[in-house]
Amino acid sequence: MTRTKEVVLVSTQLPMGMEHHPDILEMREQYERVAATPRAQGVEALAMLAGLFLAVAPWVVGFTGLSALTINNLVLGLAYTVLMAGFGSAYERTHARAWAATAIGIWTIIAPWATVGNEAIRRTILTNVITGGLMTCLALAAIGATLALTRPTLSRGKRAASSK
Repeated sequence: MTRTKEVVLVSTQLPMGMEHHPDILEMREQYERVAATPRAQGVEALAMLAGLFLAVAPWVVGFTGLSALTINNLVLGLAYTVLMAGFGSAYERTHARAWAATAIGIWTIIAPWATVGNEAIRRTILTNVITGGLMTCLALAAIGATLALTRPTLSRGKRAASSK
């Protein structure tokens, strides 16, 4: 008869990474709650649609002859869509993405003049200005949503400090 010996190793060390810090876990829960709100989901959906529209606008509106603007709209429309599509999966990293998306929206507004100059026609200008303005507003709404998360925490901390 053979005897088997079972060894169980038990660790008494706590996880040392920052990802296990209680404040970070609480912030992640807050971000998940905000990402699940209809407002955040609406901003994400509209932003993705705006980015996709910018990407296909040269063919829909009919200004493919302006190749620099066509390429600009295609590339930046897809980039904007990718940046703004991260809300649901990575809301805590959305703040930096939303600032980049804001820059894309602003560039979209001025792109007809910057890329093709005097050759820009009314429909290219209207398409880019309206779409770029909408994209900028949606990106700023995303920034506002992330800033709103920190505002209640800061106000609670200030009240607690002033009551001492």
